[in-house]
Amino acid sequence: MPLPQRILIIRLSAMGDVAMCVPVLLALKRDYPSVEIVALSRKRFRSILEHIPDITFIEADVDGIHKGISGLYKLSRKIKALEIHAVADFHNVLRSKILRAFLKGIPKAKIDKGRADKKKLINDPDFFQPLKHSTERYADVLRDLGFNIKLKGTEFLPKQSLLPQIQEQISLNSSKWIGFAPFAAHQNKAITLQKAKEMVKEIAQNDQASILLLGGGKKETEQLKDIANSYKNVINLAGTTNFKNELAVISNLDAMIAMDSGNGHLAALYGVPVITLWGNTHPYAGFAPYAQPQENQLTANREQFPLIPTSVFGNKMVTGYEDVTDTIKIKAVIERLKEVLE
Repeated sequence: MPLPQRILIIRLSAMGDVAMCVPVLLALKRDYPSVEIVALSRKRFRSILEHIPDITFIEADVDGIHKGISGLYKLSRKIKALEIHAVADFHNVLRSKILRAFLKGIPKAKIDKGRADKKKLINDPDFFQPLKHSTERYADVLRDLGFNIKLKGTEFLPKQSLLPQIQEQISLNSSKWIGFAPFAAHQNKAITLQKAKEMVKEIAQNDQASILLLGGGKKETEQLKDIANSYKNVINLAGTTNFKNELAVISNLDAMIAMDSGNGHLAALYGVPVITLWGNTHPYAGFAPYAQPQENQLTANREQFPLIPTSVFGNKMVTGYEDVTDTIKIKAVIERLKEVLE
């Protein structure tokens, strides 16, 4: 049976999960260059996916014209017009299930999220072992459609060009650019503001480096702005440019320090070394930034906090574990950063 030549990839959210689709799709294009990829996702994630060779992007406006069952039916009509040969559902949520139902007669495969093992990982302290990485779960979907995908850990996007005004904003005299994203979608995955200030102070002692602060909402942006004002080699990029330009900056970093959050995954897309601070979550759940070594995964002390991971996504608060990410020593981060930069 011939392999499908035009594949619909469905992944609607979240940012880190969409980012982890990229190396899998790059592997698909490398091994099967004639295959056409049609990516269905939200508008704000277009910048993440658009640099995959020959990709066609379709916006899923699930809060607008594609909202509800009638909206998803409209979306399915749009997809059918592209004469898709197969559907690879990397998300497997209610919306994508409904969409799959509308796309009758087209071969389909969906992700196995390994929920049983993930549930065991967070509920059974004795079941502490690495689970399959998300990228391999995405690759399995394509394998189910007949593609012999092999991830080599070298599937990265090329660095992007920076706008002149952004180059001017960042000190060109510095030899190293270090990204620092101290926030996360869930507060108990992040470090406290005080810890972030202490970490910036230590990193800023390297006067040959520019520290670029990234991520956060309106409140966090103001906090990062205050931190940046205290040092000549610390620059706040949060809230100063659009997502596309921010991605271009991230692609040119020499290193990224991040929580278990989207920014780490974005940097990993470009082969940037990512040092991840894990608090209530853990890399064993399969969500570490792509192709990053174990040495870059700095975790909280599990002897001190035996319930780690308390949840897969960091959305579960456990009494006494509120600021567990803060227990990761700044010295350990700085030492790993020096090794990465060398």
